[in-house]
Amino acid sequence: MEEGTSKSLSRCDVTDDDSDPFQWDTREDCEVRQILDRVADKWSLLVIALLERRTLRFTELRHEIDGISQRMLTVTLRQLERDGLVRRTVYPVVPPKVEYALTDLGCTLHETIKSLVTWTEEHQEEIAAARAAYDRREAATTGI
Repeated sequence: MEEGTSKSLSRCDVTDDDSDPFQWDTREDCEVRQILDRVADKWSLLVIALLERRTLRFTELRHEIDGISQRMLTVTLRQLERDGLVRRTVYPVVPPKVEYALTDLGCTLHETIKSLVTWTEEHQEEIAAARAAYDRREAATTGI
């Protein structure tokens, strides 16, 4: 066993006797993994969170998301649209007006994301303390 690895069993309780630790296929071509990779991506999470409140244009999204490039926002929106989570509406005006909104499916995902954010907010101090303890142990081990 690797040094620092706990020898105790996991404290996570399993409530379903049929649970399968391999239910999420780790192969790259697994559809479940591909969907999880998409919806768990930091840019996707931010886009979904912003679109939950209202319909936004591309430039509005770009201004709201600190650090995202035009290319990355374009890619993210296209992927979310392809997955049926975001609806793109083009208005036939000059210059072209394009708006983005969550679909009904995207709204259901937003509820799940809200739960994750709530959990993060509730446990951020514990996580910060764990990180600090880890960094102290690493510094002591490596002498840095």
